[in-house]
Amino acid sequence: MAWLWRAGAKLSLAASAVGGGVTAALIATSDDPETALKLCATVPHRLFRDAVTAANIAFDYEYSLWGLPEGSSERERIKHEVHLRSAQKLQDLCFKNGGVYIKLGQHLGQLEYLVPEEYVWTMRESMLNKCPVSSYEQVCNVFKKELGDTPDKIFSEFDPVPIASASLAQVHVARMHDGQKVAVKVQHTHMTDTAAADHATVELVVNTLHRFFPSFDYRWLVDEISESLPKELDFLTEAKNSERCLENFHKLSPHIANYVYAPKVYWNLSTSKLLTMEFMEGAYINDVKTIQKLGINLHELSKLVSQTFAEMMFKHGFVHCDPHAANLLVRPLPSSKASILGRRKPQLILLDHGLYKELDFQTRTNYASLWKALIFADASAIKEYSTKLGAGEDLYALFAGVLTMRPWNRVVDRSMDHLVIQGNESDRLELQMYASQYFHQISELLRRLPRVILLMLKTNDCLRAVNNSLLQGSSLETFLIIGKVSSEAVIEAKMLQSKSLLTWLNVKLDKILLEVRLWGMQVALWLLQLRKALSWSNQAL
Repeated sequence: MAWLWRAGAKLSLAASAVGGGVTAALIATSDDPETALKLCATVPHRLFRDAVTAANIAFDYEYSLWGLPEGSSERERIKHEVHLRSAQKLQDLCFKNGGVYIKLGQHLGQLEYLVPEEYVWTMRESMLNKCPVSSYEQVCNVFKKELGDTPDKIFSEFDPVPIASASLAQVHVARMHDGQKVAVKVQHTHMTDTAAADHATVELVVNTLHRFFPSFDYRWLVDEISESLPKELDFLTEAKNSERCLENFHKLSPHIANYVYAPKVYWNLSTSKLLTMEFMEGAYINDVKTIQKLGINLHELSKLVSQTFAEMMFKHGFVHCDPHAANLLVRPLPSSKASILGRRKPQLILLDHGLYKELDFQTRTNYASLWKALIFADASAIKEYSTKLGAGEDLYALFAGVLTMRPWNRVVDRSMDHLVIQGNESDRLELQMYASQYFHQISELLRRLPRVILLMLKTNDCLRAVNNSLLQGSSLETFLIIGKVSSEAVIEAKMLQSKSLLTWLNVKLDKILLEVRLWGMQVALWLLQLRKALSWSNQAL
């Protein structure tokens, strides 16, 4: 055990040594040296806290599992307890340090194919809606720096208590002088300065842990955060993203444009650290009871979510990559009327447009082709397009499994519902078994995939969690939608690339055959639903 203590000691010494360099860099690069100087007193302390937590977690695993036979029920029981303790320690660290650390915790909460389920539960439960809050005094300081006055002077009303707080900012309700109700997103104070320092400390800890424990390789996650964080900290970029998103739906997906909405931006009251938007009334996507009270059918809503993001990924090439439950609202479509049964059509409201990813034409086409192959269980095409996207010929089957959360034998199964996850205990245990069994291979896969595909995985994970909250599993209908949109995108790409009449005719024939195949699958789905309905009615009798 002495080696583990030495590892912890080295990590702590490294933290102390690097702390001085990080703080000096912070002062040198900050726009506000006086504020940065104050922060320098806290950076070494945060770095030391990181090191102690990491060493503590590592020691807990080694000590608690020491001597317990691999695969024994006692080892599994103790491991579960250590996972829970360690997840709680990591959660506490994220909350104490805030900012980037909470963002890291949110990422970990989506990695159910890699991280033990105890970490996933802990992070998902806390990181989305229990983030630290900036004081009203701090909010006023941001307003003075950005708009030159306090919020009570700029707005006729301003609620000092935020209605929501996330890792990088919090949201307040206000009313403009013309009576318009708005939501004001305020960046947590000095976030820009602390983000640079926090990234350096997190990178140090992750790299040091990887050195002592080679199987712990989350360097790709640090790289991803370092690339995306500067964009998320610029609220003007977020505002432009929201407008571009809606414009894409109106131009490229007019058939569902009315069913997707983003809040209007008030540009005269927005800066890189303040964002004033139209206030939206609606239910969070995971608030099933409220959604049902609004007269919205959960299956119809699930289909809308799937189609919205399928259109973004496969046709627009401009994707909202943070669609967790706190960023998706739903309301009845304003222009719709209730049916005889009281049903209303849903409208999906997209919030928090800070994290978007652009897919170039080739990547978008390959990704659409891969999903088409997954839906139709085409093993050779799955291998071809997984390899083109960076998984390699050795890990293409694992990549397909990570995308679908299904083992390879189910991925290539020709049955209609081969990708459907029931959301039961058996499915959960199967996923955890594969995550544990292929941990090193999954880590290698994530290391080699391009960052744009890593964000598609994150988006995929968020959407799976949303659908699971709506339907307690996945739906065959949502996979049919993904198959339809991805196939249409592939056909459109081929049409653009066709250079001769013969090629164009071949593509047209492919399109007809595809439509026939999808129609056949839809008919089979209706028959399956009818059979289930008859079965339930017979059981009731």
